[in-house]
Amino acid sequence: MTTTLPRVALAVRQPWAYAIFHGKDVENRSWKHWKKDWRFRGRVAILASKGMTQDEYADGRDFMADLGVTCPPPADLVRGAIIGHVNIVDNVSKSDSPWFVGPGAFVLADPVLLNDPIPVDGQLDIFEWKLADRSVCEPLKWMRAWTA
Repeated sequence: MTTTLPRVALAVRQPWAYAIFHGKDVENRSWKHWKKDWRFRGRVAILASKGMTQDEYADGRDFMADLGVTCPPPADLVRGAIIGHVNIVDNVSKSDSPWFVGPGAFVLADPVLLNDPIPVDGQLDIFEWKLADRSVCEPLKWMRAWTA
């Protein structure tokens, strides 16, 4: 399947961005951010945000493990780049998806993972992206040293 990369993106922190391409079928949002873009439907690029704390990584890894998804080590997760694209087909405030934690979520379909990440600076909500004048983010010291 060949698809042109959408010009709009949705920033998602790791390891949740990774999870979108490994079974995660909803993207949870706070009321503020979900309500702003709740009418949006269509393809969006998924930007793996630059930021990821040790606690965010551990919580995401454990959540995924409970669902049978193996999360890569933190140093292997791309950050600060578009890693793929997905179709937003709906929004919900309730869902039977094991990935749903609410309070609102975009329902995702047809994820496509890119072979080569595209460096992009992020913003909140759905935004029109442009290339960053840098490469993807290098792993932080704690990410390289992670052994848990």
